[in-house]
Amino acid sequence: MFKKSLVPVLLTLLTKSPLAHAQEPTVSSILERADASQWRAVEPNNVLKITLATGSAYIELNPYLAPKHTSNIKLLAQQGFYKELNVYRFVEGFVAQGGDASGKKVITKASKTLPAEFYLTTKAPVAITELDNQDGYAPITGFLDGFAVAQNKNKTETWQVHCNGIFAMARGNDINSGGTEFYVTIGNSQRYLDRNITVFGRVLEGMQHFNRLNRQANDKELLNPITDIQVLADIAEYDSSQFKVMRTDSTAFKALIEARKNRSEAWFVETPNYIDVCAMPIPTQRVNKA
Repeated sequence: MFKKSLVPVLLTLLTKSPLAHAQEPTVSSILERADASQWRAVEPNNVLKITLATGSAYIELNPYLAPKHTSNIKLLAQQGFYKELNVYRFVEGFVAQGGDASGKKVITKASKTLPAEFYLTTKAPVAITELDNQDGYAPITGFLDGFAVAQNKNKTETWQVHCNGIFAMARGNDINSGGTEFYVTIGNSQRYLDRNITVFGRVLEGMQHFNRLNRQANDKELLNPITDIQVLADIAEYDSSQFKVMRTDSTAFKALIEARKNRSEAWFVETPNYIDVCAMPIPTQRVNKA
């Protein structure tokens, strides 16, 4: 028999042994076993296709948290507003911003500025897939409908957080001055911007095209021209792209969170038993060929 004082030590050793470590489910095994019920089809009417010089990026919009911005940018796209405009501003390691730098292009179907939608306010608490971590920027963080989000203590204010690859609306000092100038984050998350700007989407596919944009203008050509921004549902006759995203309220995604907190693959030596909201990838797959 072991002495009582040795039991906690032995349990710790067993928990951290290579055998116990290997028995835990891996990220890849969870993804392989996830059946169709663990995924949701992305609605083409809520996807923007942004065509740049090196290829196309697809953005899923977030109408639940920012309905006005979602509706307005779709109207701008349907008007052809972004044709012949460009991605004109960079903060290296953080953001690529595009739209009408001159502010002079005529808008016919949409609004030039919109009321801010920094967060959604609800009377009843909004249920999300919560992380059990301490977070310096919000009382609660987690996932809702395939987006990384945060909440107040009562869960009556919910907002999408600044992670890599989010889609947001730029603004001036006036909080209601945004409406046409979008940006995509291309580096580390900048969570201090949470609740200071309207975040209303994320990149599903094509992040490499934002990372490959030119940083410096020249006198001979337009910097990073935007061929077009279109609503995917409107161009189905020649772009049949379809995507699926793992349901962030599914058992598979919850298992992925645990697997990411403590990676059980043989390569890993240390496991932190922790993951923050921006370090948790949301599995996204193209259903058909490009």
